[in-house]
Amino acid sequence: MTFFIMNDIKDWEDEYYRRMRLPAGDLHVYANRELFEAMETQVFTMANNNLQIPGGHYLSYTPDVHVGVGTCIGTTAVWRAEEAYVSPSIVGSDIGCGMRVHVTNLQREELQDLKLRRKLVRAVEKLLPADSQSRGQFADFRLEEVVRKGLHGLPRKYVPDAYTPKKATSLSHVEHSRFRFDEEYLERMPEAAWHRGHRQLGTLGSGNHFAEIQALEIPEEARATAEQWGLKDGQIIVMIHSGSRAWGGAVNELAGREVAKWMRSSGMGTADPKLAFAPLDSEAGQLYLHLMYSALNYAVVNRHLIAYAIREAAKDVFGSRFEMRTLYDLMHNYAWEEEHEGEAYFVHRKGATRALPPGHPDNPEPYRATGHPALIPGSMGTASYLMAGLPQGRANYHSICHGAGRVRSRSATKRLVSAGDFASALGVGTPDEVVVNQRSLEAIVDEAPQAYKDVDAIIDSVVGAGLAGVVAKCVPLAVIKGV
Repeated sequence: MTFFIMNDIKDWEDEYYRRMRLPAGDLHVYANRELFEAMETQVFTMANNNLQIPGGHYLSYTPDVHVGVGTCIGTTAVWRAEEAYVSPSIVGSDIGCGMRVHVTNLQREELQDLKLRRKLVRAVEKLLPADSQSRGQFADFRLEEVVRKGLHGLPRKYVPDAYTPKKATSLSHVEHSRFRFDEEYLERMPEAAWHRGHRQLGTLGSGNHFAEIQALEIPEEARATAEQWGLKDGQIIVMIHSGSRAWGGAVNELAGREVAKWMRSSGMGTADPKLAFAPLDSEAGQLYLHLMYSALNYAVVNRHLIAYAIREAAKDVFGSRFEMRTLYDLMHNYAWEEEHEGEAYFVHRKGATRALPPGHPDNPEPYRATGHPALIPGSMGTASYLMAGLPQGRANYHSICHGAGRVRSRSATKRLVSAGDFASALGVGTPDEVVVNQRSLEAIVDEAPQAYKDVDAIIDSVVGAGLAGVVAKCVPLAVIKGV
């Protein structure tokens, strides 16, 4: 293991940014001083390993950075397109994991009653399995169509607004509704992956995945942007966090074996045996790339169907007047080609969110003037945020944080945080209680707010660095977690 003396490797710094000269190259860190000084030495060791992958052009950490497998969560890694490598480790095991937000026509005062919030949670549970082993509610589609065509592969009944242009947001208000790839690679996927993938569509999964009912608080300086997005103070929104489930896992397993074979045959590697990579134009690299895109299609459809289930459940509670339109859907675990300053780059983001500024050509048309919503979850019991990118974000390839970021492992959280501590953080027994679907908090204590960094410090770092600005604060009212 490599050990670093921090004062010896900081090359340039200000309050929210540091450039660090590690033995293998430069690391750019965006974090306020408090968050930076609390970072584990291991995150810099992992960065040094990542910098040993040939041809790397840029590597950075967002303020929520924490140790992952092979690569830290909170990493942006960039190669010039013509000499790119692809790394399953710098994409992450949950390919396409990301966020989705839907806006409703309800106001906070309509959900003040705790009994009503509990009724809504129970209704959602009937359509959205909270047990990670349970089957999704949706079976009348072909998985092959979903992984090939993304949202365009769903039956019309699941994307009804796609055919009513004045109301359509399901296909227009997403980062990508379909990722195209060489579909012949799908023939390599094992039969078990097709079976499990079909069963799991429309399910949350466990860990840090969730669906949360939130109320908006809009700062005065952001009202113009919020208004353009159709947001109002006190409005109820639904925030969803999930990914590609078993399909992405099968892609990692299959393509990961081929990447490992390439590394052995070429004699390539680093001090970390879990850091996997291959040239993008190699057979192993191409296998991973194309199957990864199939997993991105799966992930965006999975979040869409979760939202569909919540919409149907809410209609059972509030009646046919209930509305729930898509604000945005975007990912934070992926790799693809982007253009920056007229040059083509291959960009990995692992636990990092793209946040484009106003006028950027990659914004979807509805958000060309404002920049698209960047969706940043907090932890259970704490606020989440809707942000918009700023021009200065080009310095970090328009990457910002993806959430609060763990500060304590799951096992350590279970040892150190009691169910009582967790209940207190959720305001249990008060009028502002965050209603949770799980009957026993012990089952999900590893997701307590005490396991995460202070999301407000994370947001302060992003805003302070000029990467993005806050459009709305999202206050939790109820949460659905899987186990």
